[in-house]
Amino acid sequence: MGSEGENGQLSSRILASWLIGGLVIGVSLLGFNFALPKNRRKRPIRVYMDGCFDMMHYGHCNALRQARALGDQLVVGVVSDAEIIANKGPPVTPLSERMIMVSAVKWVDEVIPDAPYAITEDFMRKLFDEYNIDYIIHGDDPCILPDGTDAYALAKKVGRYKQIKRTEGVSSTDIVGRMLLCVRERSTGDSHNRSSLQRQFSHGHSHKSEDGGSGSGTRLSHFLPTSRRIVQFSNGKGPGQDARVVYIDGAFDLFHAGHVEILRLARGLGDFLLVGIHTDQTISANRGAHRPIMNLHERSLGVLACRYADEVIIGAPWEVSKDMITTFNISLVVHGTVAEDNDFLKDKRNPYSVPISLGIFKLLESPLDITTSTIIKRIVSNHEAYQRRNEKKAESERRYYEDKSYVSGD
Repeated sequence: MGSEGENGQLSSRILASWLIGGLVIGVSLLGFNFALPKNRRKRPIRVYMDGCFDMMHYGHCNALRQARALGDQLVVGVVSDAEIIANKGPPVTPLSERMIMVSAVKWVDEVIPDAPYAITEDFMRKLFDEYNIDYIIHGDDPCILPDGTDAYALAKKVGRYKQIKRTEGVSSTDIVGRMLLCVRERSTGDSHNRSSLQRQFSHGHSHKSEDGGSGSGTRLSHFLPTSRRIVQFSNGKGPGQDARVVYIDGAFDLFHAGHVEILRLARGLGDFLLVGIHTDQTISANRGAHRPIMNLHERSLGVLACRYADEVIIGAPWEVSKDMITTFNISLVVHGTVAEDNDFLKDKRNPYSVPISLGIFKLLESPLDITTSTIIKRIVSNHEAYQRRNEKKAESERRYYEDKSYVSGD
């Protein structure tokens, strides 16, 4: 009897163990089954960044690069002309050109035209519901509305806001100041207006010029180039063994929509686009001491950020030599019909004489009639409007910081 009782108890314990074990396994499998749909529903993290992107420069591009690193897909809203006029004053570049510029940045996946200047509740809901945006991104510099409030207050309130670091050493305001210094054709009677504009657009910064004086030479920027920044902007890969390499060179000063469009055409003629960027000294020698507006490294970053450029030569020679063609395995050399100076075909020192003699030179019809001088003329012809725009921005920022000081008790 004792043995039978012990056997019965043992059987009960074994049965209980089986039941408990089966229950644990069942619950685990059930949990696993619930977790699977979550994995199946996993989608890319989509982030949104907006801006005017007027006179787009490498600082804008670096902001977009940082924003893209916070997610898997970057959607960019480009503010409409009307919204910019209402909040800041007239833009230098119209929406059509700004769309071309932003769409060409290699970290941008999608572009929304005519975005509002401020993130309203309706637009924010549209971003979340229609565009599946997870986070709204902006730099650590304030974006102030005319009434002195923060344009991103709503996004911050709902916890869907992330911030990136502003790129130091460059701003559209500073670039305008450099442009005004390069204008030498103005009459003496207009010098007061030019000096006033210079003060307005430079925020009071006094920049020295390359010749050591204050009246001539290219204005120096605050930008300090580093190898890390160049690596961040680079593609990091060269052409394939049998790739058709297309070469185009130029100043690419104040990188604009005209530059983007000619690079797009050039890239379509081969497998790899190599872009030569001339030195500051070369440009000054050929276009005057007041050029370029942007220095070599600033111009290089602007081109590197463009999705159509695969690689750049920083400080390319003025003349395309046979050695250069061989070294870089160049199959075709191209040049646009719209440029600051297109008399090279008549010049005794034609920089393209070697590729022409080899039958590998092609003149491309430029899609847009825009040059660096076009941008400068827009600024000069609308100087009063841009002066008022800068004064409005300064007043808005002053009120914003005063309110913040009052709230914090500083």
